[in-house]
Amino acid sequence: MIEVVASMARGSVFLAGELMECLVTFTNPMSHLSTSASSEMLAWASAQIHCQFHASENRVALPAQGNKQDVQAESETVLIPSRGERGQCVLDTPPKILFCDLRLDPGESKTYSYSEVVPVDGPPSFRGQAVKYVYKLTIGCQRVNSPIKLLRVPFRVLVLQGMPELPFPQDEEVCPSNPFLEEEEVTRRDSRPLERALDMLMVTTSRRYPHMFNITNMRGKVAKFCIFKTVYRLGEDIIGTFNFSEGDIPCLQYSVSLQSEEEIQQQYQRRPGQTASVTGHGRHLESCLHTAFSHFSLPIPLNVTPGFSRDIVTLRWRLHFEFVTAREPMEPPTVLQNQSEVTVWAGAEHVDVDTFSWNLPIKVLPTNPALASYVSQFTGTNSITI
Repeated sequence: MIEVVASMARGSVFLAGELMECLVTFTNPMSHLSTSASSEMLAWASAQIHCQFHASENRVALPAQGNKQDVQAESETVLIPSRGERGQCVLDTPPKILFCDLRLDPGESKTYSYSEVVPVDGPPSFRGQAVKYVYKLTIGCQRVNSPIKLLRVPFRVLVLQGMPELPFPQDEEVCPSNPFLEEEEVTRRDSRPLERALDMLMVTTSRRYPHMFNITNMRGKVAKFCIFKTVYRLGEDIIGTFNFSEGDIPCLQYSVSLQSEEEIQQQYQRRPGQTASVTGHGRHLESCLHTAFSHFSLPIPLNVTPGFSRDIVTLRWRLHFEFVTAREPMEPPTVLQNQSEVTVWAGAEHVDVDTFSWNLPIKVLPTNPALASYVSQFTGTNSITI
């Protein structure tokens, strides 16, 4: 038997356009005391990337597939990287041969390096309520006159979509210069696509200026809301402040939820007027009667999918606000200036209230793949015995 172990060199999360490297080790684990007749042979091995697409039949109406049958695909001696996988293969890279005619003596092992650029035109990894995109690195190997064996290593892909135009020339450095780096090092760093993409991402999400909103309902002004930016990276905290002192209507309670909206494009909807699927990723709830100022902080999880748009599905992000306001003015508790004892204030037993909500669209972009790898559900390593 031969043990095959695949291990990605740098985590299991990659940015589209980044170079993926994987080490594949083939080992004959038999003892050196075994006879030479125990040597093992492999005819060949290859590796390639593929992306599987799966849609919920209850929410997505895909075009009917033809009844074409590929005779070769039914043969176990033909390499089909998506064999046995659910859904459709929507992207795959050309296979790369790792070796041909490998002979391993007892106790011997050999390691081969596979590298491939993650395609930039593919979708991001996404597990939604209606649609799923799953990436895997598939390594196929075969003994002579035996079926092909497949080793799959799942990984995550982040796609940088929705970046605004750069406000500076592209040949200008987009990050602070480091006086400890020689000029050649700086030039080499800027020439790397990943480094330049991360620099652009950092600049885009670092711009801050106050966005002010007046929160009102049919009875008048409730509060003034301030948020310093609407474009974020995965892992960042969304911070906002409320000024209730400028309001005319008492606010009893507010909540802020971080939500993603998964919308199926109209031509692929199972039912006309089908609503988008909303998923919550965090919520802040606070009672604020007689409060002049308040704030909230909502972290964006590292394991969620940034916003993107494809021909079948669009993922958007938003902050969902809910307010509970009183219909009548409510007098605050009074404390006498010379009063030395503690005063206990009891709220009203019954208050007539109004409720209303508001959605604020935001943009969520990827982050450094190395940072996202720390919370990835994938280990970047897998193995089989053939």
